[in-house]
Amino acid sequence: MTVTAELAGMRADKIVAELGGVSRSAARALVDAGLVLVDGSAVPAARPLAVGAVLELPDTPEDVELEPDASVRFAVALEHPRVLVVDKPAGLVVHPGAGTAGGTLASGLIARYPELAELPTEARWGIVHRLDKDTSGLLLVARDAGAHSELQQALRERHVSRSYATLVAGAFDNATGTIEAPIGRDIANPTRMAVVQAGRPARTHYRRMATWAGHTLLAVDLDTGRTHQIRVHLRAIGHPVIGDVHYGRRGGDEDPGRTWLHARSLTFPIPGTATTESCRSALPGDLMQSLEVLGSPASGDPAVDSWGEGA
Repeated sequence: MTVTAELAGMRADKIVAELGGVSRSAARALVDAGLVLVDGSAVPAARPLAVGAVLELPDTPEDVELEPDASVRFAVALEHPRVLVVDKPAGLVVHPGAGTAGGTLASGLIARYPELAELPTEARWGIVHRLDKDTSGLLLVARDAGAHSELQQALRERHVSRSYATLVAGAFDNATGTIEAPIGRDIANPTRMAVVQAGRPARTHYRRMATWAGHTLLAVDLDTGRTHQIRVHLRAIGHPVIGDVHYGRRGGDEDPGRTWLHARSLTFPIPGTATTESCRSALPGDLMQSLEVLGSPASGDPAVDSWGEGA
């Protein structure tokens, strides 16, 4: 969202309340928690904002009356007194946002773990980071506000390792690589992200794991967690993700009918301890079937469970 002339000069938290449709106290909490970015950076709640400043707001309104929904199905890969690791199926939206009020993972979480409904605004039902609707796999959820704060800090300090599997178009000459390019709103289409000079720094590592004629299966590790980072970065180097209707390309019989992207592993610190925990998620059936359509690879190993960590 962009600060208009009518709002210019107002405090950041007041502008967030106006643009985000939330209470002033909720806006202040979001700004203080660093969840609101102004031109790519967190700012104090009292800072006046200039006309044209670009705000990135969390898409979870404080005023949403979230109802528990026990019909929402998801698996739990790890259950700890302070943290959960959810294995999210494709097609499930993580939390309410524009156009999505019910049937979300958040609704299912508070049905199964009612204490999450009591967390403060900045903890957002315990959800530490997000996955897109069409992305499957592992997601961190904190069970108390302190754990949420610690895990988000661990993300910022890169103490959380996230690895994905993705099937992309084309062949790679190199077995490993790093894409380092800033990501921001696409000037031509603000509903999409793009590699833009004024964007936020982003770094993606990849490893070539298996190849077919015209396709490559990659293991992808993130140093940063920008919106749509993997999809945008891979498109930028000419290897769009199969099934991705926004940044990639629709395929043939190998197209699973959704973005071919799976959050396959997570390594993270358990809040309040010196312990590090790791979880893995097997490829879901639709992605397995997609690989079966391609047949035996020309090289490499498509068995995600056998892959080592690190790009």
